[in-house]
Amino acid sequence: MDSKDFYEISSLISSISESILSTELKMYLVESKGGAIGCMLLALFFLGTWPAVLTLLERRGRLPQHTYLDYSITNFLAAVIIAFTFGEIGKGTHDQPNFLTQLAQDNWPSVMFAMAGGVVLSIGNLSTQYAWAFVGLSVTEVITASITVVIGTTLNYFLDDKINKAEILFPGVGCFLVAVCLGSAVHSSNTADNSAKLKDSMREGNIVKSKDLESGSNSGDKLKAGSADFLIELEKTRAIKVFGKSTLIGLSITFFAGICFSMFSPAFNLATNDQWHTLKKGVPHLNVYTAFFYFSVSCFVIGVILNIIFLYHPVLNLPKSSLKAYFRDWNGRGWALLAGFLCGFGNGLQFMGGQAAGYAAADAVQALPLVSTFWGIVLFGEYRRSSRRTYTLLGSMLFMFIVAVVVLMASSGHRKQ
Repeated sequence: MDSKDFYEISSLISSISESILSTELKMYLVESKGGAIGCMLLALFFLGTWPAVLTLLERRGRLPQHTYLDYSITNFLAAVIIAFTFGEIGKGTHDQPNFLTQLAQDNWPSVMFAMAGGVVLSIGNLSTQYAWAFVGLSVTEVITASITVVIGTTLNYFLDDKINKAEILFPGVGCFLVAVCLGSAVHSSNTADNSAKLKDSMREGNIVKSKDLESGSNSGDKLKAGSADFLIELEKTRAIKVFGKSTLIGLSITFFAGICFSMFSPAFNLATNDQWHTLKKGVPHLNVYTAFFYFSVSCFVIGVILNIIFLYHPVLNLPKSSLKAYFRDWNGRGWALLAGFLCGFGNGLQFMGGQAAGYAAADAVQALPLVSTFWGIVLFGEYRRSSRRTYTLLGSMLFMFIVAVVVLMASSGHRKQ
């Protein structure tokens, strides 16, 4: 073998190695429509499950301030894990630099958009933690998710340069809008049902242990889920007391949270795609992992600051607490930490899918009430022993969500890289 042949073989091996490295890099950037839908479905499960975990803890009497502080830690940790795995594995390029490379670049306009998205998401999540107690897990998620889609998806459609099919997308948005109206009707009907039960609360029933209140089982020493006695005993154990308070409080908190949620995805969209051309010439756009890191930093900071304030100055007549009491409270801490991971990875997957197929289509994950309602019925006995009217409205609401998520996913486009 002469030197010329050796040189050609070496060049061929080098070329193959670079090709493999490039392929490995693309494996961690979701680019296909199928991959984006896969991310959305997994995100849908994660984002629909973590609210049920936090609701479980509130029903067991754990202060929401303690729970949210734990949740905030692992929610941020999930972003760090994503940044140092997907954001660092493989060789970066000028247009798609790695996570650590981007930290040193002059991309602060995009960073500020990402952090603004984290702020509104944190405030929205914090608000829903109180809304769940007043309105219930199912209805809270329905209303907030529907508002998010109606406002946020419309904004994302225009920010994404209309890559989604409008003739499919906006009928899906309309389905979400119908769902939010049905969600409000479900809450109103279920509240009337509960009031009727409580008027007859002197009927015979068994005593229940507080740790069993999240179960809808009818066996043994447990009260029947949905009964008047069940509702009374639940009120005694839960952290947030709701009896005697206006349902308007819960609905107001819920609608406020929905407005917050409608802003975080468009802000993240601007952070990763720079539609308003705020970056200096030659500075690459933030990749989805770097943007998600900054997004989560602000989400963490706001969540910690507000909940430390609420420890000493609680809202809604909750008892005062302290940092010392928080650090000593290990009751349910593992569940709160799990909820943070579920939410963090769920948001990350939503953004990964949105970057590939359009953030308007990725808002299909806002069908998370389908998952939350399942947990609400199975774990907490929501809507047990309700009226036929309530069941009819609930079924209609869930049907509209199923139609909406299918339609929004069908509108998926493909972003030009």
